[in-house]
Amino acid sequence: MSRKAGRSPSETRRLLLDAAGTMIRTRGVSATLDDIAQRAGVSKGGLIYHFASKDDLIRALADDLLQTFRDAVEAACDPADTAPGRLARAYVRACLDTGQDERVLRESIALLAQLITIPAVAELARADAERWDRELQADGLPEDVLALVVSAADGASNASLWGGATVAAKLRRLEQQLIQLTLDHTLWSHLRLTSNPDVPGGSGGFD
Repeated sequence: MSRKAGRSPSETRRLLLDAAGTMIRTRGVSATLDDIAQRAGVSKGGLIYHFASKDDLIRALADDLLQTFRDAVEAACDPADTAPGRLARAYVRACLDTGQDERVLRESIALLAQLITIPAVAELARADAERWDRELQADGLPEDVLALVVSAADGASNASLWGGATVAAKLRRLEQQLIQLTLDHTLWSHLRLTSNPDVPGGSGGFD
């Protein structure tokens, strides 16, 4: 099937990425270029015009997923917020955004779980995680506060993948609590951790 008249290259590329996501999520990484082209309503030649190989398409799809989250965090940054922890607060807002479609979120997580089995994608994800670590570490929060806030936001955002019900009011409450933790210095002393002799480098709990 040839490219539809009037469709821009960027629209075709978007169709192909969306089709690749659907086919890989439902059929696994064994989904073929023919499968993806048919799903997108594009000829195989049209697909190859945008992505020279399946590897190129998969890398672009993984990049797109990672960049989508990064864009969400950037959009969640408050221009008026200049206090330490600005990026962490935006990260929390993006993770706990109750405006997200739960089905779409669950499908995105499931797709990334399929893609991460591919070594090249795993390397992309590792590099992206390291970049987040560097940027968040430079955000001005104490290490213990940052670790707790980011881990809680990540965990809550992935709950729907395991069948957990997403209750908007609870997510908003958690968002408020985590953001407050990044702002209220008097709470930080309660996060002083004691060494756990049974876990090298681990923590024994909160004071």
